[in-house]
Amino acid sequence: MAQGKRISADIHGGALQAIKDMGAAAKLARTGAGDGQAVAATRLGVHVQTIARIEAGEPGVAIGHVLGMLALYGIAARLEEPAA
Repeated sequence: MAQGKRISADIHGGALQAIKDMGAAAKLARTGAGDGQAVAATRLGVHVQTIARIEAGEPGVAIGHVLGMLALYGIAARLEEPAA
């Protein structure tokens, strides 16, 4: 967890909020599907702690795990260019 705190110091507030929003969306989708964290972890091939960290919006989680969990529950992520 110390790593996540160190990383968050270097991330813009809007990006941190996006990470938290993705975690909240992943949790909502998982619980809506009736899956526990252990089921999600098994399906994604990660430790249950990784699922908890994704859902908590910790910035130190590998982006592949975050996007993988979203995809697992049918949530598409899309990159948007910043407004000029």
